[in-house]
Amino acid sequence: MSSVLAHGGDVAALTGRHLRHLRRTPEKIIGVALTPVAMVVILGYLFATVVEVKNTGGSYREYIMAGVFAQVGLSCIGITAIGVAGDLGKGLIDRFRSLPMGRATVLVSHTLADLAAAALSILLVAVTGLAVGWRVHGSFLENLTGFLLLLGFAYAMLWVGALLGMVMRNLEAISGVAALLLVLFSFLSSSFMPLTGLPGWLRTVAEWNPVSAVSEACRQLWGNTGPAASGSFPVENAVLVSALSIGLLVAVLIPLSLRVYRISATR
Repeated sequence: MSSVLAHGGDVAALTGRHLRHLRRTPEKIIGVALTPVAMVVILGYLFATVVEVKNTGGSYREYIMAGVFAQVGLSCIGITAIGVAGDLGKGLIDRFRSLPMGRATVLVSHTLADLAAAALSILLVAVTGLAVGWRVHGSFLENLTGFLLLLGFAYAMLWVGALLGMVMRNLEAISGVAALLLVLFSFLSSSFMPLTGLPGWLRTVAEWNPVSAVSEACRQLWGNTGPAASGSFPVENAVLVSALSIGLLVAVLIPLSLRVYRISATR
């Protein structure tokens, strides 16, 4: 990442370019926020009266909000992957490579701009949640920490998308894989339902799912849940596990993505 620091002006310029493009194409924000907002309305209203969440110390609408916020991060995978693959297909990234800038600059600026879209999507989901009765009950620092975890998780998922876009490049295939990841990691987690009813092995897998860690951490920080019903380490230490998971994902995905980017430059 030293090349990023050395080319900070280039990163800022390309990030500004992506942000201007984002302003002209607001459907990108809608694409990230649409599914989570729909989940707030569908689950919050249709299932709130039929789903009982035991040992949470709050309503079902408050319970699902952390999982819905985490779903914003998963939605970012497809948006970034399609953007990177589209730029590669149009030869835009090849033109950037011909300029005297660090090779990390292109991907870093792409993910930073998409992070701004993710932040706006989180804001939109928060407004929707407040409209259906969701509230935070933690201190200012706890509430802020929860949202910072969400942004960190979204940033990690953006790098998943960048890697996916460079590896696959086919937009139809990317859309299918991104949708699969969204469904798989959302529902194989504690995003919308407690994990107490799952078989032992599947419950362990779901508890160690980063989406579960982020969701449970935000619930605990925001006061949207009571004491964890499980005695497992990832549930009891959700804030720690989520922070470590995000750090590990970023530490692995950024160098790997940059390596794939350098290799693709020689094709």
